[in-house]
Amino acid sequence: MRGKKKILTVILICLVLGVVVQARIKLVALPERAATVIRLDNPQATLIEEERVLTLQKGINKVDFSWKAVSIDADSIRLAVLDHPDKVKLLNVSYPPNEAALVWEISSDSDYAERVRISYLLMNIDRLITYKAIADKAETGIDLKSFLVLRNFSGEDFDMARVLLDYGEAFERGIQHEETKQMLFFEAARVPVTKVWTFDAAKLPWDPEQLENQNVGIPVSYRILNDKNSGLGAFALWGGKARIFQDDGHESTIFLGEDVTGLVPVGEKTELYIGDSRDIVVTQQKMKDQRINIKRNNSNNIILYDTDEEIVAKIENFKDSPAVLTVIEHIPGQWDMEKCNMDYVKKDANTLEFEIKLPARGKDGPAELVMQYHRRNIRPGVQIPDVQFYGR
Repeated sequence: MRGKKKILTVILICLVLGVVVQARIKLVALPERAATVIRLDNPQATLIEEERVLTLQKGINKVDFSWKAVSIDADSIRLAVLDHPDKVKLLNVSYPPNEAALVWEISSDSDYAERVRISYLLMNIDRLITYKAIADKAETGIDLKSFLVLRNFSGEDFDMARVLLDYGEAFERGIQHEETKQMLFFEAARVPVTKVWTFDAAKLPWDPEQLENQNVGIPVSYRILNDKNSGLGAFALWGGKARIFQDDGHESTIFLGEDVTGLVPVGEKTELYIGDSRDIVVTQQKMKDQRINIKRNNSNNIILYDTDEEIVAKIENFKDSPAVLTVIEHIPGQWDMEKCNMDYVKKDANTLEFEIKLPARGKDGPAELVMQYHRRNIRPGVQIPDVQFYGR
């Protein structure tokens, strides 16, 4: 068809009147696909399910399924009988040597035009997920659209197929070999967002005023919750590139930035980075770092000790509106928190996350985070993986 390395060929070979036919006999009219489904549920492989109608005769039938120049995983090919599963049986499968083909031996108790479903994993056909988010002027909500980019380099043409992901709307599309298509398959209006600033003590300077000729800002993101209250929450959102825009109030939009998001399970959050801001300034200092509980050997050399450490972070909001700042702190090794004036969540054994609500400029003054902790069982000369306190 159109001279291409084309369609998975189905050839029917029959045993007529009990006489075994040794050679393969090609039918003049090959059975076409009655329906095709392209399933993209698994990001590692694409499952193809196609229905065909085979003309079977009573007795033993041989069906030759070949896929020359098409990227099929041969071990994944399956055949299911749909119309007469009790009367039509698949007996065995054989693979001719040096051929991209297999032969199904099928037993039929009568003559049938039998519907069968053939499924297989097709290589070199994949998908990308992209997002477009348009924030309102007040930055309290976004209109979210998700697009599927389908790329076909498998060697196979699909004149029409039902394309399914594990969420969003299914749609009927055709896609030819070496063709790429972009399709809108999911959208949600007025998804609530929270604008958040993130200070990571391992990545940002502790005292930005000491850095000359550098415009150091704090990363700003829109936080989205994948839950029902946000108009989402029916399924996990696949990861992909997101481009973020904002309504400028003049019937147009401005481009804020782009980010790449990972898989967002139901009930979890994701954050879309839109740039850096100097509206919030964090100045952090280590106020105490002392050795305690020192243990020595018989030669009076220190072999083990703990530390008593205290960190104070001063946080100033210069915005005319309230803000939410996420502060990420890192404590390497074994440690115990002795005193902390704010609640935190342990993201892992050495990472703490604080979410601090800041009033508008001029209200209540700067916020201050104070945490005192002991690091345990430190050996002199043994390098403990530590964060780089950049700019301290």
